[in-house]
Amino acid sequence: MPDDRGLTILIIPENGEASRTFRLSGRGVRRLLRGGVVVGVLLLVLGGSWVYFAWEARKTAALRAEVSALEVDRERLGELASTLVEVERAYAQVLALFTEGAGAPLAGASAPRAGAPGDRSGVGDGSLPDTWPLADRGFVTQGLSAGLEGPIHPGVDVAVPEGTYVRAAASGRVVEASDDPIYGLFLILEHGDGYRTLYAHAAELLARVGDQVESGEIIALSGSTGRSSAPHLHFEVLRDGQPVDPLEYVTQP
Repeated sequence: MPDDRGLTILIIPENGEASRTFRLSGRGVRRLLRGGVVVGVLLLVLGGSWVYFAWEARKTAALRAEVSALEVDRERLGELASTLVEVERAYAQVLALFTEGAGAPLAGASAPRAGAPGDRSGVGDGSLPDTWPLADRGFVTQGLSAGLEGPIHPGVDVAVPEGTYVRAAASGRVVEASDDPIYGLFLILEHGDGYRTLYAHAAELLARVGDQVESGEIIALSGSTGRSSAPHLHFEVLRDGQPVDPLEYVTQP
């Protein structure tokens, strides 16, 4: 015979009233248990769904905040790009003011090698880099600027026509003459007493590693190689390996 054991619930009131008895058949108990399981599962599913959607809503809010921040950054980049375009335009206008002067080689003329005689006005003596590094006055477009972790721009940029003579700022020895993705064609001179000078973005190098040069000697022709938007000389003075302000050593004619 099938098991039809049921469940009897006896309720006895404390006030002396008659007791009450409720009886559930075995089938009813099983239905009640199944219903409880179903309700429990539904509650778990609903609770899990609520947690999931709450988490997704929080992620969506965070993503919206990130998108808003990116929009602000994009607007700032657009403004910066516009500013850079204006700077480039102004830079081009400044360069247009220059014509080939006394410091630039004439068309078709051969460039002298390092050590060739020439105009040595404003030339200093000794190892201190105090000679203006160009045979032309040029136009200083950017100076040395420093950040919290070191120089942002470790030298000066001087706009001059391409092919202007680049001169040694002091007597010394060429310790590096090479090409670089950023500096382009560049030279480094060792002057002693912890001083070095760097000349970058040249169109042509006229001195080689190991050459001894005197202050004011022509060592290169200015250009726009490497990361450069127009012809200019990038000039650095290093003291004990650290960039210092070149304009504290050299004076623009």
